[in-house]
Order: sequence, then structure tokens, then C-alpha cells
Amino acid sequence: MSRLKITDTTFRDAHQSLLATRLRTADMEPIAADMDAVGFHSMEVWGGATFDATTRFLGEDPWERLRTFKRLVLKTPLQMLLRGQSLVGYRNYADDVVDAFVERAAETGIDIFRVFDALNDERNLARSAAAVKAAGKHLQMTICYSVTECGRLGGDIYDLDYFTDRARVFQGMDADSICIKDMAGLLSPYDAYELVSALKEILDIPLQLHTHYTSGMASMTCLKAIDAGIDVIDACLAPLALRTSQPAVEPFVTSLGVTDRDTGFDLDKLIELGNKLESVLPAYREHLESPRAAVIDARVLSHQVPGGMVSNLASQLREADAIDRLDEVLAEIPRTRKDLGYPPLVTPTSQMVGSQAVSNVLFGRYKMVSGPIKDYVYGLYGRPPAPIDPEVAKIALDGYERGSTPTTQRPGDLLEPEMEAARDAVKDISSDMDDVLTYALYPTTGLKFLRIKHGLDPMPDEMKPSAERKPSDAAPRVSPTATTTQKSAAARVFNVFVSGEVFRVEVDPVDGAARPDAADTTRRTVAATREPDSPEAEDPEISTPVAVAEGEAIVSAPMPGLVLSYAVEVGEHVEEGDAVLVLEAMKMENSLPSPAAGTIKALPFAQGDRVSRGDVLAIIGS
Repeated sequence: MSRLKITDTTFRDAHQSLLATRLRTADMEPIAADMDAVGFHSMEVWGGATFDATTRFLGEDPWERLRTFKRLVLKTPLQMLLRGQSLVGYRNYADDVVDAFVERAAETGIDIFRVFDALNDERNLARSAAAVKAAGKHLQMTICYSVTECGRLGGDIYDLDYFTDRARVFQGMDADSICIKDMAGLLSPYDAYELVSALKEILDIPLQLHTHYTSGMASMTCLKAIDAGIDVIDACLAPLALRTSQPAVEPFVTSLGVTDRDTGFDLDKLIELGNKLESVLPAYREHLESPRAAVIDARVLSHQVPGGMVSNLASQLREADAIDRLDEVLAEIPRTRKDLGYPPLVTPTSQMVGSQAVSNVLFGRYKMVSGPIKDYVYGLYGRPPAPIDPEVAKIALDGYERGSTPTTQRPGDLLEPEMEAARDAVKDISSDMDDVLTYALYPTTGLKFLRIKHGLDPMPDEMKPSAERKPSDAAPRVSPTATTTQKSAAARVFNVFVSGEVFRVEVDPVDGAARPDAADTTRRTVAATREPDSPEAEDPEISTPVAVAEGEAIVSAPMPGLVLSYAVEVGEHVEEGDAVLVLEAMKMENSLPSPAAGTIKALPFAQGDRVSRGDVLAIIGS
């Protein structure tokens, strides 16, 4: 036994878990150098959802964030979480994107790459692992921990043999260390002792444990893993610990101080750092999703859904005015997961299973199947741990463009190179590799960010720090109506969040012509609200009426989302069932078909626009 080593997750997974990845670089900079002096094994500062969140929500360049940390953290290795062939996105990317991204990340400052695949499929790890080794950096191969219905280590799939087999395979891929990634906090203390003991017997390289506090077991699990000889654990500063985050580092310093696993850390210094961090957290209160009275969520032991995934589901259901159906969705997720071959619930499969479960509840089981689910069933995400339900596979692959017989090839081998097209797409904006990769990863939201970064578009107010936002945007003005009116059938219900409190309100259009039940109307009108930064919307507070004539069919948004692309143009003829557009909802791409044959009369939204549930996205006439 030797000193326990600790990787600090404060600057990445901790705020991703609790604050929707919204912690800004400016609020981490003041303590970065002091964190460097603690003596951590490494500091996780990048990867996961940070790349997406900085460009999509914060108006920050993630590459500049990494450079900032590299400038301030001089002694402690910087670490990132890499989703194998999916990198920091939600789909598999071509090999040339993987090579370029890893090379650039290594050049910019990453020392340790924690590489995982949601299905523990080594074929999805091969290219990124080779790229890390080619860059001369530390390759940490990762085993995603999961269980079946029993909730414990064992059963038909996730037994000890499964995990020892994965460890042997990953060590054989020239890994420098192995990590057990327990994303939902499902690894119980005694299972951790058994698993770590077994892995230590067969591994010749260090073993690390990453877990979450969601179920309340994380600290106990870490202690038993320490007893079994784990080399490194993940923890974070107390202000961003517990709940769905990692256990706090401070209690381990005290608990192990009288043992041979003593961390050697200065507790007073850690407390001082925690106080500095805590002083900036009130500004992020709005991002603390659905604060609960209890610090733990014991329900995860039953539904096995990671905490961040629950928050995402709740947010999406709230926007769809269906938050009352969250329990139905949580009950549906295990059924959907079983149908799909028991994939571990970690990005991107967690989003895929969660999104499909929502669709199953809201629209009927597999009545609406997302594009990524079709790709998954075909085999583009890798090899599922167990067979996919044949009936579900038949539905998912009905009319699928690649065919109805799943592939057994390495997913990366089926993808054409992407880097040249990415360079061409942004050549009028930038030729910098940072920008090219940002676009390659996120063609829609990434391009919007690049236009802001290079001064082509203004920074949207919602991306700015709260202190820089206009006072008028903090609290919308409400004017009482001069006369008493009757609520129309067009009224919609919204949840309004103010300083941690929730108010349920109804909003009704004031224009009588917008009422679908008006006696004198011969046309339906539906509000299509554009984003504030959309060039078509001069006043973001006013909706654009979309007129639908008698006999015309519409494609409407089944849930809130982002218009990724249209597959048709105005004037084009479509047949019933033809794809009209791709809507991103819950980070999944959904192809929306035409409900009837006819001619496209109008496409009210543009690529990149955000839409609400029920917005008219296309009008089809005869």
C-alpha cells in the first residue's frame, strides 16, 4: 500500500454534475494556481460536456479555457474525459477528426486522456487510444460500470468475468492506467472491494475509481476500494461535492491521515480553496436543477439513471409541459434499455435511451424513433452488451437508409473523412485548427459560436455572465389588461422560475385572430417564435403568425428543440413519410416526416432556430 492519489474534478465533472456545466473560466482562474499547489494526482479540467456547454451557452472558446489552465497549472497534470470515437460530441466521428482532435488537445495542454466508450466496445476506443499514444500522452482506458435489473455486481451480463475481460482487453491496448467509471453511483461498497481486488490481481498498471454520490454510497464505496488497493480516486472540493457529483476530497484527507494511505494534503488549504469557490457559486443558483431537500436520490438504486440524465429529462419534460410524466419516463427507461441490449447509461447511450423513453411515453412505444437510435440498432455505435429485441430492431430499421441488416464492422470504418469538409465550411471565417474542430464537432451550434467569436454576430444576452445582462431581461415586464377577457383554447401553460421558486402560469395570445376556435376564421394561425439573435426577428418578444389554410398539412415540433437542417425546399414535392427536417431534441437528432403528399408551401424556421413544442415547422399543400 502507498499514499492514496486523488484526481480533482472540481473544474469539470463536479460543476457538470451540479451546475449544468455552467461554471465560467473567469470564476475558476483565481484558484487554479492554488489548486496546483495541493498535490493532486491530476486535475480534470476539460472534456465531457464542457466543450459543448462553453460554445453553446457561455460564449467561451473551450480551447482558450484549456490554454488558460495550462498557463496557471504548472505542476499538476491536466486531464480530460474523451468519449472514444465520439470525442466530446454525441455521435461517432470519422477517424481523421479523432486524430486531429486528440493531436490538438495534446498540443494545447492535456496530459492524461481518460478514454471511454458507452458500450465498452474496444473497436470504438482503438483510434483515439492510438492517437493518444502517438501524441506521447498518458492513456487511461475506462470501463463503464453498469448493472442489470438486480442492482448489484453479477447477473447475466455485468458479472465479474465481464469486467475482468474488459480490463484485460484494455490493458492490452497499451493503456497506462485503467479507470472504473461508475457514472450513476451504482457500485456498492462490498462490490467495489470485490471488483477492485479482482482487477488488481490481473492488472500491471494503476487502477482508478470514478464514482458519483447520487445514491449516497460513493464515500463508502471509495473507502472499500481503498482497502482493496485502488491507486487513485476522483473527488472534488466540498462546495461542489455530493448530490450527483463526486465525494468531497476533504473528508478523505482527515479519514486517511492516520493510515498508510494518507494523502499528504493540507486540510486547511483545501478549506480555504473551498471558501473561495463557494463565494462565486450564488451566481449559478439558476443552474442548480431542481434542488431537493435530500442530498442523495435513493431512487437511482431502482431506476439506475445517472443524476445528470434525470435533470435533463426533467428539463425536457418541463418544456414540453409534461413534467407530471417524469415518473412514467423513469419507469420506461429500464424497459427501453432492456429492449436495446442493456447499454450502460452514459453519454451518448444515456441520452439515446432517455430520449427514446420520453418518446415512448409521450407518443406511444416506438411510434417515434430518433435517428441515433436507428444508427445504434444498425450498429453504428458499436456492439451492445446483449441482443437487441428483434421487434424493436425491425421497427427501428424499417426504411433505414443503410438497410435492415445490422452491421458487424467497426463503426469508424463506415464513416467518410470529415476534416476537409469542415475546413471548407468555415474557410470564410477562420482557418485556425481550433475553429475547424469546433465546427467539425458541432456544425450547427459550433458555427453559431464561431460567428460570435469572430465578430460576425453579436453575443446573445443569454450567453453573457448574469452581471452583464440587461436589467430588463432579468425580470420580464407584465402589464395588466384593460378589460376582462375570456381564456381561449390557444392558452398554454408554462413554469416560470424566479430565484429558486416555481410559478405555474398560463399565457394566452391577445390577438383574437390567433385563436383557433374563433368563429369567423377560415385559417389556423400558429405562433412561430424565432430566437432573439435570428436575423428574421426584429423584435424577439413578438411571435410570427404562421397561417395554415384549410386542407393544408403541417409538420409541428413534437417537443422543444433545435432545427438542425431541412431536407426539402419551398416548392418541392414530397410523398407521405418523406423526411422534411431534422430536429435536435434532448441532444438527439429526430427526422420528422411529411404527414401527407403535396408541395412544401412554407418553412417558417431556419437552420439553427430554437423551437417550442407545437411550433409549425413546415406547411404542405396540394
